[in-house]
Amino acid sequence: MNSSLPSFLQFITALALAVLTGLAWPRLRNWLRGRSLAQTASSMLTVRVRRIVDETADIKSFELVSADGSALPVWSAGAHIDVRLDPDTVRQYSLCGAPGAQDVYHIAIKNAPDSRGGSRAMHQRVGVGDTLVIGHPRNHFELIDDACHYVLIAAGIGITPLLAMAQELQARGTSYELHYFTRSIAETAFQQMLSAQPYADRVSFHYAVGARLRDVLQLRLCHYSQGHHLYMCGPRRFTSVIDDVIAGIWPSEAVHVEYFGADAAAASAPSHAFEVKLERSKRTIPVAAGCSIADALCAHGISVATSCREGVCGTCLTGLVDGTPDHRDAFLSDKERKAGDKIMICVSRAKSAQLVLDI
Repeated sequence: MNSSLPSFLQFITALALAVLTGLAWPRLRNWLRGRSLAQTASSMLTVRVRRIVDETADIKSFELVSADGSALPVWSAGAHIDVRLDPDTVRQYSLCGAPGAQDVYHIAIKNAPDSRGGSRAMHQRVGVGDTLVIGHPRNHFELIDDACHYVLIAAGIGITPLLAMAQELQARGTSYELHYFTRSIAETAFQQMLSAQPYADRVSFHYAVGARLRDVLQLRLCHYSQGHHLYMCGPRRFTSVIDDVIAGIWPSEAVHVEYFGADAAAASAPSHAFEVKLERSKRTIPVAAGCSIADALCAHGISVATSCREGVCGTCLTGLVDGTPDHRDAFLSDKERKAGDKIMICVSRAKSAQLVLDI
């Protein structure tokens, strides 16, 4: 029996119910996303919150240990974990403790007023002793091994992956420097740790905004030396300033960035219908305007892995065989976009009438 038949029948039932109630797309979208989350449940872990620390007035750090006392999966600097906040909500948070530690994970979360509810839930609903369901660590922001010097630049809560990188590079005995931008000392998480040895000689704190921010960045990034690599993480408006400063100076292969979220302007840009052809099965699937590729595939019984649903985490990365993509994610680098052989199917779309996917 065709294994996709039950899924297709469930889809038809959900669609019929949604149409009858006048809530077709929102109801259908929620059903599809629920299926996607359920498909990843087997790869999740249960952890217990051992400690919560107020790093600043709006940033809390959480220590997570295995609920059953077993060792946690190994990880490297730059990795993040999925945290399931409820059956329909998963958020991604960078690990910021000592890389490789298997007895405890550390994450730090800012209670952002413009968040989609994840940070607020972690701040208001999670307490010491509570259990959380998390995913295995994944790393799409990994340190390369052959650099002779690393320049780490963080803004605000963007310190989290770079804090882990600083700890790993310090342990390696590798040359690095960390520049940490915040508005004030009061808003600087982990300030006491980074002001002490062995980090004090490598870390510079900058309380700069506006024109002064650009001046500080230009002073440090106006020259490039062979073998140096730049890692940055922060709000998009911050990383955009760095992009402007290093344009024509730093080669793209030496620049690594992690964004907080997808580009809002790109995500809200007009969309049109197109189709995707699946190279392996030779099936052709229509993608309606306003429907993601991932949802269209799932609606036709084709299982795809997704998590963040906003083009940030990399879970849905899919090979692209042919067609012109409309990249709307915050995951692929400019070099990867130009290569034209990958697409994030949870948010990105097509400029051409058809995309051929390696599925």
